[in-house]
Amino acid sequence: MPKRRDILAIVLIVLPWTLLITVWHQSAIAPLLAIRKDDGGDGKKESGGQAQDSKEYCASDKDIVEVVRTEYVYTRPPPWSDVLPTIHVITPTYSRPVQKAELTRLANTFLHVANLHWILVEDSQRRTALVTRLLRDTGLNYTHLNVETPRNYKLRGDTRDPRIPRGTMQRNLALRWLRETFNANSSQPGIVYFADDDNTYSLELFEEHSVKQSALRSAALPGSPEQAQAWVAREMRSTRKVSVWPVAFVGGLRYESPKVNAAGKVYGWKTVFDPHRPFAIDMAGFAINLRLVLFKPQAYFKLRGVKGGYQESSLLRELVTLNDLEPKAANCTKILVWHTRTEKPVLVNEGKKGFTDPNVEI
Repeated sequence: MPKRRDILAIVLIVLPWTLLITVWHQSAIAPLLAIRKDDGGDGKKESGGQAQDSKEYCASDKDIVEVVRTEYVYTRPPPWSDVLPTIHVITPTYSRPVQKAELTRLANTFLHVANLHWILVEDSQRRTALVTRLLRDTGLNYTHLNVETPRNYKLRGDTRDPRIPRGTMQRNLALRWLRETFNANSSQPGIVYFADDDNTYSLELFEEHSVKQSALRSAALPGSPEQAQAWVAREMRSTRKVSVWPVAFVGGLRYESPKVNAAGKVYGWKTVFDPHRPFAIDMAGFAINLRLVLFKPQAYFKLRGVKGGYQESSLLRELVTLNDLEPKAANCTKILVWHTRTEKPVLVNEGKKGFTDPNVEI
């Protein structure tokens, strides 16, 4: 039986520690309880008050993490719509170390665009296994073509003949394929766009997202108010004849652009390189209505006798006049295409025989 004096000594030792732990615990959780009380008891509190509480109980703003949750609705590719015109994207390509990387990046963009048909044309004697597999694995709607640029057109010694721009024969083959596939009297709407594989493209170039979604939902009767509303404010997909917009990183400038007056009409070109060209525009800076391509079978890119920078003009002058052009991208004030170009990789350590396995596809 412990003595009364021993019990008193134990109480005097334990009691101060108990009080100390209790006070420390309450001071540690008090701010958390205050915040929870504010959230639960005053749900309509202004956001400014919440920010003040956060600053009071956090050491710095970097400790505050806000998680934004969005609904993931993307399908691969988006569902086909009977309302939207088909965008026929023509891409010439040729074999090089970065070919697969650039085509992969381009495919990942196209996978977000509804009703897109990719016409990929190789500059080669035959369709290569690399491009065939890539197209098959993307899940995109595609047509795979090939035509080799003749050697006497392609190279002179160690330099390319500047009078024969790369991709000319490939784009022309794609135009011929469209004319042979679609009847000129066909009622199927479509847009033709030349998208080189070394560019970067905003999804807004093809259509504004909100408008696209409303168009997909408005698969009602043709001519209905819902369908008419779906056609408003689209970029490329609303092209009646030829639509145009700026392109960044071309012509030694931050961007080149059509000049647009207050009435929304194109009257010239904002460029330094030969601004008096009939259509001083980059290949990525315009789209054509499919019907116009079908109704003008003589319109092709000229292969010979065309100066550098005049390829676009050689085609467009057969289709429209300057007055027919339709400025897009907020009257040509927004950049939606960048001529980025992938840097040529340095492979000096491969040597003549090759250090890495040549059978590994890059």
